[in-house]
Amino acid sequence: MSEQLATVAAMSCMKMLLMLFNVCFWVSGLVILGIGIWMQISLYKYVEVSPEFSASVPYVFIASGGLIILLGTFACCCTVKSQPVLLYIYSFFLLLVFFVVLAAGISAYAYRRKLSHGFQDGLRDGLQEYGVNTDKMAAIDAIQSTLKCCGINGTSDWNNTPYARSHGTPAYPASCCAKWDDTRCTTVHDSGCYKVVMDFFYTNIGIIAGAAIGLAFFQVIGITLACLLAKNAKRAHYQQV
Repeated sequence: MSEQLATVAAMSCMKMLLMLFNVCFWVSGLVILGIGIWMQISLYKYVEVSPEFSASVPYVFIASGGLIILLGTFACCCTVKSQPVLLYIYSFFLLLVFFVVLAAGISAYAYRRKLSHGFQDGLRDGLQEYGVNTDKMAAIDAIQSTLKCCGINGTSDWNNTPYARSHGTPAYPASCCAKWDDTRCTTVHDSGCYKVVMDFFYTNIGIIAGAAIGLAFFQVIGITLACLLAKNAKRAHYQQV
């Protein structure tokens, strides 16, 4: 009888811990979903000039966040029912999430240098195609006006572009202007976009990669708790029999 009570007490404790984990796991899915939406809305213009950037990246985050939310909801049902088979299935899915998120975090961190070179080439192409390619033109304008920068390393980068040759002085678009006096630009953003954007990327990609790797190892706690709860649920069933 005392052994059965100990098993029930252990199950209650693990249920509570696993439910707490499930809530945290569900919230992490919301965070990842939010990052994906943020990348699609706010970050996309900064990286679409780079040939190294895949337009599917934000959707991967959105899909992963949605999957984690669904899995977290399923996990709560598994925890309440305490069915060993369901708990082992949940553990298996957590293991898959562990490998996917860990790979995503490592890839994001390793990808940062490749993105750096690709972005510089993309900026150079964007300046040369400004006024011709409407998508790159919109991306360059969004980067320069939002991040308050001009050119790759400065305003002089616009001097040898088709835009400068066709428009004359000043040899830069309106998105480079920091201050206007009626219709005349009086102050220009003096920072180059490459350094500003790379500082922005290194900060945010480091945070995203670190969060992804941390979330991956967080799954180990859930896997352990789910397996222990399944094991104790089996034991409780045999003791009742």
